[in-house]
Amino acid sequence: MLIMKRILVLLFLLPAFFTARSQEILPAAVQIPDRSVSLLDYGGVGDGVSSNTEAFRKAVAALSKQGGGHLIVPEGIFLTGPVVLKDCIDLHLERGAVILLSPDKRDFLEKGKIRPGISASKRHDVSITGAGIIDGNGAWWRPVKRSKVSDVEWKEFLKMGGTVTEDGSLWYAHGLKHFPDLVPSYLDQEKMRTHLVRFTDCTRVLVSGVTIQNAPKFHLVPTHCTDVTIDGVTVRCPWNAQNGDGIDIMQSQRVIVRSCTVDVGDDGICLKAGAGAKSLEDGPCKDILIENNTVYHAHGGFVIGSEFSAGMENIIVRHNTFCGTDTGLRFKSAPERGGKTKNIVISDIYMTDIKDEAVIFQTDYADRPAGYDTNQPATTQNFLPEFTDIRMSRIICRSCATAVRAKGPLTSVHGITIEDAVFFYNERACDIDDPAMIRFNNVRYHTFD
Repeated sequence: MLIMKRILVLLFLLPAFFTARSQEILPAAVQIPDRSVSLLDYGGVGDGVSSNTEAFRKAVAALSKQGGGHLIVPEGIFLTGPVVLKDCIDLHLERGAVILLSPDKRDFLEKGKIRPGISASKRHDVSITGAGIIDGNGAWWRPVKRSKVSDVEWKEFLKMGGTVTEDGSLWYAHGLKHFPDLVPSYLDQEKMRTHLVRFTDCTRVLVSGVTIQNAPKFHLVPTHCTDVTIDGVTVRCPWNAQNGDGIDIMQSQRVIVRSCTVDVGDDGICLKAGAGAKSLEDGPCKDILIENNTVYHAHGGFVIGSEFSAGMENIIVRHNTFCGTDTGLRFKSAPERGGKTKNIVISDIYMTDIKDEAVIFQTDYADRPAGYDTNQPATTQNFLPEFTDIRMSRIICRSCATAVRAKGPLTSVHGITIEDAVFFYNERACDIDDPAMIRFNNVRYHTFD
């Protein structure tokens, strides 16, 4: 067992850049006491069969009583229900360690709600580190669209039991052969799907080195957090995983996402800031750095929205590569969930094999949960999206359907600059409602002769 003899300190100091308005981004350091225990000391069994829920609870409680430290998960497969972290605790997965969520949904049910797989709420100095894997066992949770799987894959889902809609277009993980349902309705149970790793209202958070995969829903979700570092993390799931977002930063401040690899079923690296009036109290996404990441399959490589009513401010996105995403730089929203962007600087983005648009602004986005044609349309014109003050430079895209698309009234998309860019497109160079929306400077378009 690896005994860690150091305090986890990961401190980033980044220079101001591009304009006088840019500020240093300085996430505070995570501090973990120099103390380590093994999950095995508290009854942990890595045989892939025994439940480790109680072992995790006891180990976290013991460390917390001593003021925190490192909880070491050694080699093995540790099946578990929810793991709840406390102040000054590092969950460290050694190489070969797998934390696997239980396929029995009842293990996560508490007072009528489903807990995330691994979580911390209203805590400080929490981290997840190491070279191991956190696996959400998502096939036992997620709906499956028939159109997105082969005949062989579809038969494998049917072997699990489940519920197929009358028209045969969807399979739900309801009515499974080996595990009971939480509620009678498959649509109601679908709404209870949980996130894999979630931090809520936490200060000083670090996630480093681990692989986070196969979530029931979103994979890594810091929400209302301050001083967050996500470094060298791999996030992955099947390309067709319903709502399989990779890294979703929600209404958090001073956040760095660096040197991560993302290959998922929905948006890759996404910023959200709540919908409507209830989001304003929690504030915007602010002072965010997204750099040196690679996104393979995803609906969008870097995404803002769809909900961002509390706003987006001081966002830096640089030196990222998107290979095979549906869209590259994706800005999406709609009435009642929109807000205003401010001081967003995007540079040195390299894209290949983008299915649809390399850059897209959409102000009429409609969420479409599995089994529903669309979400409820906006009933008012409050909280309209305003994408503005966004500067993009040094963008190279080889192969996309459309280079740049912008849809919505001129008041919704304005003050956008794209310069020093090269796009090789297959269908259209631009699809923009009004030329005044985006200012282009030294942008080259190429296609087949």
